[in-house]
Amino acid sequence: MAEAYPWQDSLWQQLAGRAQHAHAYLLHGPAGIGKRALAERLMASLLCQRPGVSNACGECKSCLLLRAGSHPDNYVLEPEEADKAIKVDQVRDLVSFVVQTSQMGGRKVVLIEPVESMNINAANALLKSLEEPSGDTVLLLVSHQPSRLLPTIKSRCVQQACPLPSEAMSLQWLAQALPDSSDEERVELLTLAAGSPLAAVSLQAQGVREQRALVVDGVKKLLKQQQSPTQLAEGWNAIPLLLLFDWFCDWSSLILRYQLTEDEAGLGLADMRKVIQYLAQKSSQDKILNIQDWILAQRQKVLGKANLNRVLLLEALLVQWASLPGRN
Repeated sequence: MAEAYPWQDSLWQQLAGRAQHAHAYLLHGPAGIGKRALAERLMASLLCQRPGVSNACGECKSCLLLRAGSHPDNYVLEPEEADKAIKVDQVRDLVSFVVQTSQMGGRKVVLIEPVESMNINAANALLKSLEEPSGDTVLLLVSHQPSRLLPTIKSRCVQQACPLPSEAMSLQWLAQALPDSSDEERVELLTLAAGSPLAAVSLQAQGVREQRALVVDGVKKLLKQQQSPTQLAEGWNAIPLLLLFDWFCDWSSLILRYQLTEDEAGLGLADMRKVIQYLAQKSSQDKILNIQDWILAQRQKVLGKANLNRVLLLEALLVQWASLPGRN
């Protein structure tokens, strides 16, 4: 059974309590808040042969087949490799599943995640199934970045926003999920995960706090001219590119905010506060705005899976970062 998260209770009642289901739902919201689990829970409920008040029973033939991964009326579409695109051939296979008759005499349920990983041809191939799904078919689309979806796909679905849980609820859940971490570490992980509790757990598993410490130390050495952009770019080889761009984007925003407000409470995590303050005082606003624009543009390329030369890209970022102090 898919895990049920406490922050999804009211959302679940709303979805599962519908007297009639739409033919397509778009569950969207930040990554790391359990949208996939919510979709799997809804899928199980829709396929169950004797659903209770809302949840699947877990015991009927349909539930047992689903748990075994061999339900004939269930189809999951995702990239063949992590972080790759969903291709048009994969969607064509899905479309041929959608036009078949249900083998168990009930609904057919399709789960697609993440929808934004479909390339344009794949997205267009899906549109017909969204317009007129055959028989009693329900499509569950999960998206972390709905802004990247075709408007025609969004307009054919019932859109369900999945909000971030409150900080208090996330920390309460993290206390059980990460019992060996201190309160302070859990707050830091949740901050680094932009408030997404499941992302916080996965960041902890990949050693994000150690990675962050390495990058922060490198940035300080760069500004003191103790290490060159090239040395740092090569030394950060194991750190995900998106994570690096997220941090630098965040830092440039914090610098701008401090330049405008001089509010010391808004300096972000403790590890970079002094650096943020120093750069805010020593850099021109134009320079910060320019580097932020550049970072956002490169981040989009990383998200779009562009074929980038990682070391050259990081060097370009660090050369610009090193030149921030000095108001000329």
